Amino acid sequence: MAHEERTVAVEASDGHRFELIEIGPDGAPTLLFLPGMGISARNLIPFGRALAERGLRVLLHEWRGNGSSSIRARRGVDWGYDALLDLDLSAAIASARQSAGSNRLWLGGHSLGSQLACLAAARTPGRIEGLALIAGGAPYWRCYPAPAGIGLLAMLTLLPMLVRARGYYPGKRLGFAGTEARQLMLDWARTGRTGRYAWGRPPRDEEPALASLSLPVHVVAMEHDRFVPPASMDWLLGKLTAASVSRACITEATQGRSADHFGWMRSPDATASSIATRILYASPATDDPTAPDERLP
Repeated sequence: MAHEERTVAVEASDGHRFELIEIGPDGAPTLLFLPGMGISARNLIPFGRALAERGLRVLLHEWRGNGSSSIRARRGVDWGYDALLDLDLSAAIASARQSAGSNRLWLGGHSLGSQLACLAAARTPGRIEGLALIAGGAPYWRCYPAPAGIGLLAMLTLLPMLVRARGYYPGKRLGFAGTEARQLMLDWARTGRTGRYAWGRPPRDEEPALASLSLPVHVVAMEHDRFVPPASMDWLLGKLTAASVSRACITEATQGRSADHFGWMRSPDATASSIATRILYASPATDDPTAPDERLP
């Protein structure tokens, strides 16, 4: 899908090339935003425009294997969380930090993008001034009510066998996510089974870095989000013990349509207002990650 927005070319240290979609006025506080799994940056352009109308400059990240990315997942072409964090996000954050200049730089994300935003901020202390998370939570199976939790555990157990056999994950055929890299899905499934952000051999344990992340974190939940129930969001936020967390919950009445895991992308105004208000005006935060959601009027 073509678009008319400005782009910023980025190249990771391994030669992978991709573009950030740039929307909004120069000289404004900047939000580098990470899509969810299988979602291309161009799908978030309406959200970026809604934020720009409220005074933010937005850079929409492109995941390896999607949209403007120079590579695609297939047998023999593989990557996992480490490549996304150490290569792609390291380069994207450096580019965003340079272009933001003396202005504030926040990092945000949706769904898996929320998790990776937390991990990236924890790995690069001092480069990010806050986090904005939308419908973000850990995919830990115990956070989901029965029978959904048992079904998720079964999927997380069978998925590694599938991706090892095929060499990649055919998400478009299966109706969940996109065509994803083998190791990416193995890392995601491991987090879902264990509830911990540790992967690799020996495991690279990210839990201490998450616990030491001392940033403002603004979280926007969706009223009817079956992919990220409240316990899933709480599990992720419970790892950010040094962060100051503020919350909002988008309702169907606020959004004008079902407030679910994906619907906000098609009707982004309420979500954009919550995030822009938090970044631009530094609305008060609570340091209790289990505090009730603020319901937007």
